[in-house]
Amino acid sequence: MKNKINILFSPIMILKKKYILTRHWITVFVLFAVTPIAFAQQKAKQIDDLMGRYVDNGKFNGSVLVVENGKVIFKKGYGLANMEWNIPNTPDTKFRLGSLTKQFTAMLIMQLVEQGKLKLEGKITDYLTDYPKAAGDKITIHHLLTHTSGIPNYTNLPAFKTFNRNRYKPADFLKQFSDLPLEFEPGSAFAYSNSGYFLLGAIIEKVTGKTYEKVLQENIFTPLQMNNTGYDMFFKILPKRATGYDRWNLEYENAPYLDMSIPYAAGSLYSTVEDLALWDQALYSDKLLSASSKAIMLTPYKSDYAYGWGVYKTQIAQLKDSVEAMGHQGGINGFNTSLIRIPKNKHLVVLLNNTGGTNLGAMQNNILKILYDQPFDLPKISVAYVLGKTLATTSLANALKRYAEIKKQPAYYLNEGEINGLGYGMIATGKIREAIAVFNLNVMEYPQSFNVWDSRGEAYMLNGEKTKAIMDYKKSLELDPYSMNAIRKLNELGEKVADPKEATVEDKILDTYVGKYQLTPSFVISITKEGARLYEQATGQPRHELYAESESKFFMKAIDGKILFVKNEQGSVEKLVLFQNGQEMQGKRVN
Repeated sequence: MKNKINILFSPIMILKKKYILTRHWITVFVLFAVTPIAFAQQKAKQIDDLMGRYVDNGKFNGSVLVVENGKVIFKKGYGLANMEWNIPNTPDTKFRLGSLTKQFTAMLIMQLVEQGKLKLEGKITDYLTDYPKAAGDKITIHHLLTHTSGIPNYTNLPAFKTFNRNRYKPADFLKQFSDLPLEFEPGSAFAYSNSGYFLLGAIIEKVTGKTYEKVLQENIFTPLQMNNTGYDMFFKILPKRATGYDRWNLEYENAPYLDMSIPYAAGSLYSTVEDLALWDQALYSDKLLSASSKAIMLTPYKSDYAYGWGVYKTQIAQLKDSVEAMGHQGGINGFNTSLIRIPKNKHLVVLLNNTGGTNLGAMQNNILKILYDQPFDLPKISVAYVLGKTLATTSLANALKRYAEIKKQPAYYLNEGEINGLGYGMIATGKIREAIAVFNLNVMEYPQSFNVWDSRGEAYMLNGEKTKAIMDYKKSLELDPYSMNAIRKLNELGEKVADPKEATVEDKILDTYVGKYQLTPSFVISITKEGARLYEQATGQPRHELYAESESKFFMKAIDGKILFVKNEQGSVEKLVLFQNGQEMQGKRVN
């Protein structure tokens, strides 16, 4: 008999019999529910398929762990922990955590508060008597924990790259930012600041008389048997430690060195996905902290930030009700990380990646959809990624043939910026002929984009094809009269082109753009005004003057970049959009 088996979603196995009686026979229908183990296995396979697609797409290289209803249902490593020795990632590979460190620092602070050794309303100068009093007398522990202190973020300082290789004692490093003027009155605004958590580490050491590393070990890692977690220092021999890499288009390189005395209590820890599952489970108990203190620690303040955690409501696909989530992401040279927990259902997703910046948020959200039995889409495959891999292993003709085969297939996606980046990757390795061929594809696909003509013009210049370069740069300028790179290149090629005429913007409108805009936790653009001129300065980069293309859109002459200011429905400027190298990034206004 052809019949359908209905699956009952239940935490226990159900065996239900229905008897239908007639004069001559009895038919027995048995309805079986699939056990929780079978459901978990099904979800584990879906997660594996999902992450495998990200891996095949060059978007993930690391380890994953997923907890459902308090039980680990999936853990696996993907890609390589060390590319030189071809050593694979596994669930017990150790990764640098970056800013996931902050939740551990916050826990230590709350333990000290519970012991009566610290007060949340206590001032910096109550504990660090040498700290400048002008700021230290009014900034509290609470301000430091919630990123509302107003202390400038030291990783945003222009000089950061000049001292990030040096080893510092905490008291010495504090001098890098302690004398800087506050960005706002403490408590009045939110601005993500590693400086605040660095200070918390120094306060922990002062109050306990022990190193931050030792307090972590004694108060958290040893009690929870987190034997694969600790303070990462480069000189230590650390078994199963992943190497951090950055990816330039399709090529990987070792990430720049960063001495871990600098991230310190803001980002210095290493761990495994398995140990972070132990940490998650401990937060459901009173082993480390009382329930009342945990409630304080996990109460969100400005911008949904609690003490070391983002705490917020999130809507998962088509679910009627939102759920409360607690999470954080981290990024540090060669690594980026993500941890999210849903306390109501005891769900946890941990993603640790050792190939620099990638969009872990998209992966995390898809895994949550799987946990809640919601529809999700497998990520499409990048045409640019496949094209680049094919170019690396076969002829240009074969690569172009492969491109033509897949570019319109539903499982693949085409992106102008990625194709453009691949072209520049070819230039970087001296493959100018291949670069021109790649840029040709972009010109055919996106003929109304000024940037694709600009990029091909550069390749023609490098190849000595001056006439073709001039034609492409003129086309780029026709599409965007404010393209300063095209103007500069045309002048270099002997074509005299004047700078574009700047629009006039009222002074009071310029004033509304002044502020800080956070594009990522570690990348901020500051907009300042001097006289009637606006200036932008991005994290770790020189300052550039802005020139008005319109009332809300500005261009830069020194570099190829534009900024658009966006207002909300109330007419207030709430974000900016940065356009650079054919890409765009949005930054939320934080003060």
